[in-house]
Amino acid sequence: MALIALAADKGSPGVTTAAVALAAVWPRRVLLAETDPAGGDLVYRSAAAHGGPLNPNTGMLSIAATARRGLVPDQLWDHVQPLSGGLEVLVGLGIAEHAAGLAGLWPTLGHAFSALADSPNAPADVIADCGRISGDTPAVELFPHAALVLLISRTEPEAIARVRDRAAALTNKLHGGPRGAASLGTPLIGVVLIADTNNAGKVANQVNDMLVHAQTGARVVGTIADDPAGADQLAGRKRGRLEKSLLIRSARKVTADLYQQFGASWSAPTHGHVNGHAGAGT
Repeated sequence: MALIALAADKGSPGVTTAAVALAAVWPRRVLLAETDPAGGDLVYRSAAAHGGPLNPNTGMLSIAATARRGLVPDQLWDHVQPLSGGLEVLVGLGIAEHAAGLAGLWPTLGHAFSALADSPNAPADVIADCGRISGDTPAVELFPHAALVLLISRTEPEAIARVRDRAAALTNKLHGGPRGAASLGTPLIGVVLIADTNNAGKVANQVNDMLVHAQTGARVVGTIADDPAGADQLAGRKRGRLEKSLLIRSARKVTADLYQQFGASWSAPTHGHVNGHAGAGT
């Protein structure tokens, strides 16, 4: 496992919350990268490890100049800031207009992200929060370098229909056509549902059957609890036992399942970061 890209088709299904939650419990060192061309959220919502605000100029914005001269994976760490809970973050662009500075650099970033896991000095997996990918967002240029693309969706009928169509479009773009369950391509396209814990399993099975039947090339890889209180704790807006929240417990289950399926390419696991406020939510 190296680069795991998270995205949504439309609306605000909770991509940033999911990305932060998964990164917070990831089984080995991980870098959370805010790669949404529309701009990042964490700089507005999260405290840095020193207690003050994150620096919006250190992250994707500062890496743009470096990447134009070529980018060695270990150079990513020069642009990283730790959050108050210890999670290491590559802060996103402040505003969408800054995305022009990254024009043409997305494949370079994708390669650096994917290669960071093999760094001899400071190896880590990268979880990239790509935001919404409807339209021609350049963040999709990261996807060919990803081991896994996770589409985040809520469970309303229109959301499920959109994620089905988006998954099929991505399969066509990345793999050249529809795929049955027996011929899933790389990167694997997975769907993570933000669901009520009372019926999450049933809904996941129904959506997975639909994805397979429609030959989207995608499958449901897990569910994350629809837990606004947990999201507020994750963002530092509310106190509480974050590790006991439905959000974090469900994120642990998703990461454990992913590790079980793809862990052969990972090194020995280390502990996640949940010990306080790991980051921010949306």
